[in-house]
Amino acid sequence: MTANIYPFTAIVGQEQMVRALILNAIDPRIGGVLIRGERGTAKSTAARGLAAVLPEEEVIAECRFGCDPDDELHWCTECKERKAKGIPMTRIRRKTPFINLPVSATEDRVVGTLDIEKALKTGEKSFEPGILASANRGILYIDEVNLLEDHVVDILLDSAAMGVNSIEREGISFSHPARFILVGTMNPEEGDLRPQLLDRFALSVDIRGIEDARERVEIMRRTLRFEDSPELFQAEWQKSEAELTEKIASARKRLASIRYTSRDLITIASLTSSLKVEGHRADLVILKAARAQAAFENHPFITDLDIAMAAELALPHRLQKGPFSESTVGTDELKQRIDELHGKTSDSNSFQSESDAGDEEKKI
Repeated sequence: MTANIYPFTAIVGQEQMVRALILNAIDPRIGGVLIRGERGTAKSTAARGLAAVLPEEEVIAECRFGCDPDDELHWCTECKERKAKGIPMTRIRRKTPFINLPVSATEDRVVGTLDIEKALKTGEKSFEPGILASANRGILYIDEVNLLEDHVVDILLDSAAMGVNSIEREGISFSHPARFILVGTMNPEEGDLRPQLLDRFALSVDIRGIEDARERVEIMRRTLRFEDSPELFQAEWQKSEAELTEKIASARKRLASIRYTSRDLITIASLTSSLKVEGHRADLVILKAARAQAAFENHPFITDLDIAMAAELALPHRLQKGPFSESTVGTDELKQRIDELHGKTSDSNSFQSESDAGDEEKKI
């Protein structure tokens, strides 16, 4: 375990935040998570802890961008050129990178720069990688994301959505994969994100200090033990950390096989429509997050409960003014609304019936 990293599984409470991070770890295509909350609520601790607990990954040793040797479709320009020239490439394993983006980061620092003069003189592309290159296949963490310049946030969200960073200057282009888990944290008291940017974060979690006195005492105890002896404290949690690593790795392998039916799509669309959610991004996010939830729980197909748990994370920052925006939208409330949409009672079984499982099956 990485020295001086507080174990992810040792975090007390904050279940929604933990779940949102795990779902993005299983499927980074979900689109990241925004964690909004007051200071001292383990936001950065959770993000760093997640990076430490993620499975190791295979990369091309000669690649500056950590390209996946088995995913040629998403190789960088340099790896494609090596392949075309028949240059051998070797595999190595590495830990998942954790990249901290400073609030002062400029556009060039984020995307990288092309040396146009050298390219014109020698005919060779000279690219200086930026933060997006370092974050590929890792976690890109932005503390106080609401204080970052809006156009830089736009670039980050575009890259997170497309999974690639493309730079073009004077007719010269270069591209590399930029597939990362985007984790943004902020204190709402210091200002909020523009609604357009807020919507582009797939999941959002509002966290507060834990009120239960016993849990607050446990936080103090664990923190003091970690500060006194990080290595000993990490050893205490090594088993649970390893179990979570394996569970995430297994969920990633199962993800492509998770089934959903037309009924599930109607459930999601009816839910977002009944809550007057604008646009269609929320529908897709709920479906992807529900699949990741099902994969984590080892379900062969998504269930109404998976949909409700995904919606709990995907909808709060997208709801219009109304009764649901006045308080936190919980899984139970969403599950009840789903039951009502199905014409069921609220205590019905959340898992699909055999007849549902027999519907037309689809994958994404």
